[in-house]
Order: sequence, then structure tokens, then C-alpha cells
Amino acid sequence: MNSWIYLIIASIFEMGWVISLELSQNFTKINYIVLTTILMIFSIVFLSFSFKTISMGTAYACWTGIGAVGVILIGILFFNESTNFLRILFITLIVLGIIGLKLTNS
Repeated sequence: MNSWIYLIIASIFEMGWVISLELSQNFTKINYIVLTTILMIFSIVFLSFSFKTISMGTAYACWTGIGAVGVILIGILFFNESTNFLRILFITLIVLGIIGLKLTNS
């Protein structure tokens, strides 16, 4: 499988564990604590698979960037988080950085 596909899967798992961490309500809901742990493990495993053809630094930066943008968008859509202009501008800059890293990956 393509390393970038592994990286996207890892990022999706990262988004999942961040959301389940929020839903754990400061580690008071055991089912979300367990889910967070499982999703963290899968996220790291798929991240490691992406190292096959993507450099570690590029993979890690893209993993965190994709995860961050995804969590922000989920926060906006489902958790009533802010959508002010500067926030959207900086999210756009993260996306442009990810695209730049993808295009310059050797």
C-alpha cells in the first residue's frame, strides 16, 4: 500500500483519539479511555508504516498537521468551536504546508 495512504489512515486514527480523549471528560469515562488508547496505538502503527517511503520528519509533520486540521474542522462542525477569520487563515496555512511537504518529498 502507498505510504501516503498509511499516513492518512494514521491521521484519521489520530483525529479519533483526540476526539475520544475529549469525550472521556478528563479520564472519567472508562469506555472512552480505552478507545483513546486503542486509537493511539493504531495511529502510531500506521504512522510507522508510512516511514517506508516518506522521511520521518515529513511524515510526522504531515501526520500532526492532517490530524490537527481534521480535529479543528470536527470541532467547528460538532463542538461549536470558533470560525473566525484568523483561525481559518491559519488552518489554510497548515494545509498549504502539508501540500508543500508532499510535493517536496523525495
